[in-house]
Amino acid sequence: MRRTTRRTPRIDSLPLPVMIAPMNETAEPPATEAPPEPPREPEVTNASIVEAVLFSADGPLPPARIAQVLGTGTAGDVRRHVESLNESYRQHGAAFRIDEVAGGYQMLTLPVYHRWLSKLSANRGEARLSQAALETLAVVAYKQPVIRADIESIRGVAVGDVLNRLRELNLVKVVGRAEVIGRPMLYGTTKKFLEVFGLASLDALPSVEALIPPERQRPAPASEAAPQENAEAPPENEPDDTPAAESVIPDAPDAP
Repeated sequence: MRRTTRRTPRIDSLPLPVMIAPMNETAEPPATEAPPEPPREPEVTNASIVEAVLFSADGPLPPARIAQVLGTGTAGDVRRHVESLNESYRQHGAAFRIDEVAGGYQMLTLPVYHRWLSKLSANRGEARLSQAALETLAVVAYKQPVIRADIESIRGVAVGDVLNRLRELNLVKVVGRAEVIGRPMLYGTTKKFLEVFGLASLDALPSVEALIPPERQRPAPASEAAPQENAEAPPENEPDDTPAAESVIPDAPDAP
């Protein structure tokens, strides 16, 4: 009898079962992300137009000029828009305001930021006024219209070169001639002076007393003692009851 041997198949030669996951008929396809919405355009209002005009202006703009650019309303309407904008700036803690300068409106940063902005100005290398120029400019501002001789009398030095420098900077100008011998020129400040120092008008200049340091202020003279309220009033002149002495005129001697 023939003997047969049975071979055991190798494991690696057996076909591997294929696992097919059942399809979930209720599964939804992955949701695609919605495209981002385009940025919304800001709402254009009369107040926002006033804000844009002042932001792009190089100097103060009168309210009448702003109303002309706006194309509607009056100067009073522009003032109301400015008040509304400033209130919005205060509520949002903005670092700037719209201030009245030289008869117009201008966007200015708050004084609290001067500490940092001064460094920026120093880096720009802007021209600085000397002490002599500042003193001369102060005399002109408070005494205008004033002639050169009066300025030199107050400062005690010649101011011809300083006045020329101030005129080059457009801070001082000739406003006329004095009606005195020689008719010297009268000097006054310019509109740029108000813009540089942030003044609405010359009436906004601080008082001279406020500019004097406390250590240099003279003590006020002692006022005379006021009479006491309960002090007795001096007696009035009473009529004198005693008869006045009659003047005796000697009789003229008889003629011989």
